[in-house]
Amino acid sequence: MRFSVYQVSRKGGREMNEDRMGYCYTRNTGLFLLADGMGGHPEGEIAAQMTLQVMAAMFQKEARSEIADPRAFLASAVMAAHRQILRYAAEKGMLDSPRTTVVAALIQGGSVTWVHCGDSRLYMVRDGEMLARTRDHSYMEQRQDEVPLTKSGEKINNRNILFTCLGSPVNPVFDITGPASLQQGDKILLCSDGLWGSLSDVEIVYDLGLKPVSHAVPDLVEKALAKAGTSSDNVTVIALEWETPDAFEATHGGVSTDSINEGVFASTVQAGLLDNLAEDLDDEAIERSIAEINEAIRRTAARRGGV
Repeated sequence: MRFSVYQVSRKGGREMNEDRMGYCYTRNTGLFLLADGMGGHPEGEIAAQMTLQVMAAMFQKEARSEIADPRAFLASAVMAAHRQILRYAAEKGMLDSPRTTVVAALIQGGSVTWVHCGDSRLYMVRDGEMLARTRDHSYMEQRQDEVPLTKSGEKINNRNILFTCLGSPVNPVFDITGPASLQQGDKILLCSDGLWGSLSDVEIVYDLGLKPVSHAVPDLVEKALAKAGTSSDNVTVIALEWETPDAFEATHGGVSTDSINEGVFASTVQAGLLDNLAEDLDDEAIERSIAEINEAIRRTAARRGGV
């Protein structure tokens, strides 16, 4: 498995940077993560960091060789992160829980599968064209032809309000896409809303398609900061370019996992917040996550089938 990767996070005009990003990998599998702690709720940065650590810990636990079912893994990892945030809030006696968005991409076997909750986005670009982009969990994205109403019948002015996230009192809504096959030169970009809130999809895809990720990412971040000015949100981006063995030597800043022994795990996700988390996420906890997800799928299927 070979890829080039570049990541950067800037505070912008905010007092604190509540964004977090990172990636981890084994010989055969890679997990790329980005979370944006939500303002208006306490300790958004804690929720974002916790999400990355929980998902990375589960990856470390399950990716000894390969992830058996990438879609099931991503679903259970998101639910585990959500429950860990709620547990943290309960243990601290918080009246309001920390909250965060998340987007994550799992690469394995020459394919990519991704999950997202909220408005942190993933872009997939091939030959300068956008193959895919996540759809934000906001009224603006989900109901583009409608103007939602409040309970009193008044129109909602800010249609960009999210209707789901990790850490809220109810189970999060999240979407999983893939697996999608990767080709030489395909680029995957994960970003917080600080980037796409200032730059259009066209601008993002143009830079990403034209330049290597080591140049495109910092250029895009600087453009977003300059365009937003002093009111800029945190801007965080992690992007990778997929590489085939014959093209690997021609690129810069590449990562090759070919020499990694089976069972070895590497990560850029910061440690310290939740020590020994991989051991804390026992098989029973993971099974509970999967059971909850399967039950939710069963109820949705029953409703659609009129049962």
